[in-house]
Amino acid sequence: TLSPIDMYPKILSFTPAIMETFTMTLTRPCILPMIVTRGNDQIAITSKFELREDQSVIRNYGILLIEMCTHVPDGIVCFFTSYIYMEHVVATWYELGIIGQIQKYKLLFIETPDSIETSLALYNYQKACDNGRGAVLLSVARGKVSEGVDFDNHLGRCVIMFGIPYVYTQSRILQARLDYLRENFHIRENDFLTFDAMRHAAQCVGRVLRGKSDYGIMIFADKRFLRSDKRQKIPKWIQEYLSDSLANLSIEECVQIVKKWLKDMAQPLRQEDQLGISLLTEEHLLSNEVLKHLEQSSSNVNTTTLTTTVSPDPIRDNGDAGVYVPEKLAIENPNIHYGIVIDCGSSGSRLYIYIWPEHSGKPNELLQIKQLLDKNGVPVVKKIEPGLSSMAKTPMNATEYLKSLLDFAANTIPSVKHSDTPLYILATAGLRLLAPNQQKQLLEDLFNDIVRDYKFLIENTHIQVIPGRLEGFYSWIAINYVLGRFQNNNTKSKIVTNDKSNLNSKGRPTTVGVLDMGGASAQIAFEVSNATPEIGGVEEFSLGYDEHQEAFKYKIYVRTFLGYGANKAFEKYIDRIISIGLRSSTLDSPHIRINDADCLPRGYSTNYTRNNKTIIMTGEGDFENCAKHLVTLLNLNATCQRKPCSLDGVYQPQINYDSQDFYGFSEFWYTMQDILKIGGPYTRLSFLNASTKFCNANWNDIQQWYDEKSHPSINLDRLILQCFKSAWLYAFLHDGLKFPMDYQRLRSASLVNNNDVQWTLGAILYRTRFFPLKAINRMNNSMFNHGSYTNSRRIFILICITLTIFLFIFAAQKIRSFMSRRKYYHSSSNAFNYRYQLLTSSGFDA
Repeated sequence: TLSPIDMYPKILSFTPAIMETFTMTLTRPCILPMIVTRGNDQIAITSKFELREDQSVIRNYGILLIEMCTHVPDGIVCFFTSYIYMEHVVATWYELGIIGQIQKYKLLFIETPDSIETSLALYNYQKACDNGRGAVLLSVARGKVSEGVDFDNHLGRCVIMFGIPYVYTQSRILQARLDYLRENFHIRENDFLTFDAMRHAAQCVGRVLRGKSDYGIMIFADKRFLRSDKRQKIPKWIQEYLSDSLANLSIEECVQIVKKWLKDMAQPLRQEDQLGISLLTEEHLLSNEVLKHLEQSSSNVNTTTLTTTVSPDPIRDNGDAGVYVPEKLAIENPNIHYGIVIDCGSSGSRLYIYIWPEHSGKPNELLQIKQLLDKNGVPVVKKIEPGLSSMAKTPMNATEYLKSLLDFAANTIPSVKHSDTPLYILATAGLRLLAPNQQKQLLEDLFNDIVRDYKFLIENTHIQVIPGRLEGFYSWIAINYVLGRFQNNNTKSKIVTNDKSNLNSKGRPTTVGVLDMGGASAQIAFEVSNATPEIGGVEEFSLGYDEHQEAFKYKIYVRTFLGYGANKAFEKYIDRIISIGLRSSTLDSPHIRINDADCLPRGYSTNYTRNNKTIIMTGEGDFENCAKHLVTLLNLNATCQRKPCSLDGVYQPQINYDSQDFYGFSEFWYTMQDILKIGGPYTRLSFLNASTKFCNANWNDIQQWYDEKSHPSINLDRLILQCFKSAWLYAFLHDGLKFPMDYQRLRSASLVNNNDVQWTLGAILYRTRFFPLKAINRMNNSMFNHGSYTNSRRIFILICITLTIFLFIFAAQKIRSFMSRRKYYHSSSNAFNYRYQLLTSSGFDA
């Protein structure tokens, strides 16, 4: 439960001689970890600051606990993020009648800050579990129960972690610790806070399992546990059982899984089933297999120790690309920073090096990241082939495969900057097709070897297989960053992203949407209004260092359509017309002729083999009929669960086509520009005319045109597929994504503002969004010190003025009082003389 531990070697300044992970040796799945993200009403479950007091969220927490009380025997332990939050939840549960529902099934006990009260609650909780009554204990992460009490066997059949137990971030002690870790070990605040929170979450849920015969349910009740940066920090011994089918569950789905699992766990545990797994005999311990493994481990220790001792700095040179190595710049200006992103695609891996100056310290500015240029002003990119997925069967060679890229980066970036340079290795389509265990082996080998052999700033979350949705998300960030759409001081072309009912709505530069089509998949990404619900590809995120920073908070829709890339679509098209041809042919014919392949060039002929038959296919070159045929591949008749929908029955929020600009990349550029030469602003009519003209051309004329002109970027395969790709792009855009026929705000592009826009730029922008925090804190401290001096002067002057006014008023009152007494004494003296005269005149002796 101390996992993950990858941060400790960095903090304690040592290199592990050997690292081994031992999985649980049990014959049955003794734990059932699940991530519950929503209630049965589909409302998200989370303790996120903005939603934690939402009554619907708290109600769903209560419903989850009631369901567990109904079906789980014995004891249930619940952990909250803090005492204050637990008190608020319990009070709300009481008002909603949930407490009464819970007590119908089990007794309820609550941990308090008072140790005596908590000890009494624990005693009664155990007593209730022992006598079969069953009980629920409400506790707090980081409290006594989470750190010092074990709930073995019937004392803990289920543990529910309500929310992610982040530490109180306003603590000055914590801020000092974060500053220390950042300055000495280059550990970012968010990384440490997430690492610490997930470690405590694991410590809480780990209380449920305390022996071979024990078993229990672990429920992570917060949708944020589903995020890769959180989920990957869950200990591996839990992750082994946390399959995708157990993540992103509703309460009802969770209940059904729990019922089935408890039924399986109720079966007796036989000792003979454990032999050779969790119960080892003397013969097994003395077997050649075990002895050989021990010898190998011993040799690994010696080898690793030698490797870590002898680690000379890599020899610096400019490499074969003539890269400008700014060693002198780095010495003269230590405020220049570097970052590395390696894109591990299906056909190869590309290395990108980025550079940026020290952040200005202004909260409304992002890092000014640009691609590193060589001495000729060309962006530094290095590629190797084939893809990383080719190492699936030999994961131990994964680092060797990337060695040329890693060495290139080490030789290009000044050595004094290595420890400050973040390295991200992000795999896309190729690795997504591998089995999860193959992905895991590759990524683990990379991480362990790179930490040992290189000095770059890297953590296990820096090496990932990213989903297509995230790739589209990064592309959207990259294009809008290059276009300057995140510059909040820009007052031009503003858009209100909040709904009209929000009086705090503020304008900011409009963002553009992104269309991207590769060989295997296609993507769309665009910003939506705040009123759009977070479902079906809609997600809110912050690009700033603070998640609550409104200036950089965006809600966007991202969708990846697997199988709808140009190459995959062509395969579907060929299969479709071959299938039609086979059905219409006679059984005894060894050859089948298809003479009306609308999407192939007119007169072009090719052969395919299916079911021991040769299909001879000849192109017709009819753009209009080709586009109509391809519409059938878009699955437009699929059920639309939530309207509006695009292709495949997929939800797509409404787009304001009058104001929303889009940029099209990859096939959108290649198809329009390479041959048709109409890249840039898209109009349906010009694209239709150019595509129809090409499709109608005879294949012999096309070949002659190709032979007469030199086109190094165009090959014959491209010419063969051009008619199809034009029609597919047309059908995908207008029929699939529902873009109007008269839409004129789409621009196909390869370079934007002379920048090669890759999703890797968006990746490093998003993943380094916390880097400015140090500069911002430094500026705030500077402003505070200057402000303190200025304020002190102002306060001193104010005190002097106030004191002067007070003395003036005091003096005036004294003078007024003196004059009043003088007048009184004067009048009193006259009265005395008058009385004296009366008395003396009456014959009395004065």
